[in-house]
Amino acid sequence: MNQLIMLLQQYGLGLVFFNVLALQAGLPVPAYPTLIVAGAYAAMGGNPLSALVAVGVLAAVIADTLWYLAGKRFGLRILKTLCRMSLSQDSCVRQTESIFQRFGPVSMMFAKFVPGFASVATALAGAIGLRYWMFVICDAIGAALWVSVGVGLGYVFRNAIDDAMNTLKALGHSGLMLILAGFAIWILVKWLRRYLFARQLRMDRVSVAELRQLMAKNEVNAIVDVRSPLSQAATGRIPGARAVDMNRIVESFDGVSVDGEVIVYCACPNEATAVKVAQKLKRLGFKRIRPLLGGIDAWIEAGLQVER
Repeated sequence: MNQLIMLLQQYGLGLVFFNVLALQAGLPVPAYPTLIVAGAYAAMGGNPLSALVAVGVLAAVIADTLWYLAGKRFGLRILKTLCRMSLSQDSCVRQTESIFQRFGPVSMMFAKFVPGFASVATALAGAIGLRYWMFVICDAIGAALWVSVGVGLGYVFRNAIDDAMNTLKALGHSGLMLILAGFAIWILVKWLRRYLFARQLRMDRVSVAELRQLMAKNEVNAIVDVRSPLSQAATGRIPGARAVDMNRIVESFDGVSVDGEVIVYCACPNEATAVKVAQKLKRLGFKRIRPLLGGIDAWIEAGLQVER
């Protein structure tokens, strides 16, 4: 804490600005420790809370605008790229689209409190063509809430923060090892979940070329789009594909024979959502079901038609 205060004394609001800017730009540099200590320092006569909030909001909006423009330029493909940097990449795309579908632009007001959602949500806003003035208003409100909570915690609980830091300092080497061990366990749990899910992903895929041949021979029993309605509306579906409600998968397949070929596709890393649905359908008795390699992106990149 003393070191952060010294940095705040030396660089002032600039430290807060660049720390928040780096985090919102996607760099793995936590900003809340700086915001909390800046709030505690404000109670000791440092920079006023209003200035801290204003600088934090400005930095967040600048970084988020870059993600917004990236989404506007590259479309929904940017979501897959962003989610590849996440430790929960297999649920990242679907989770972001589902939250945005449910709450709309208002979701950006709490996006920064949801791990892995902030950058993806701002890129999604650009990808779906949300008006920039609406984006800025919602994003600025969300940034103000997020920054205010950080500096507010430091301001109100400055004595408790100082006591915690002194305790860790008294522990010396053991305190540092305790922090590192906690971080290592968190990373290990995330990695273990990724490893177990990666084992589930090892199932046969169908290529775009093979799917076209099956469709030409009328050998496809069903083509299933498991993306969110938001994503389907933005990019369209493979001709003849049926949309599936992820919460009512059984009902969505009423009348579909379990004996024919079923192709499932999505738009997420490793065809993760498609694989999950495929495994559920296998448990329901479907005998031949495969995810589409590359998902809807591979279909579009092949120059093939989509229906809207």
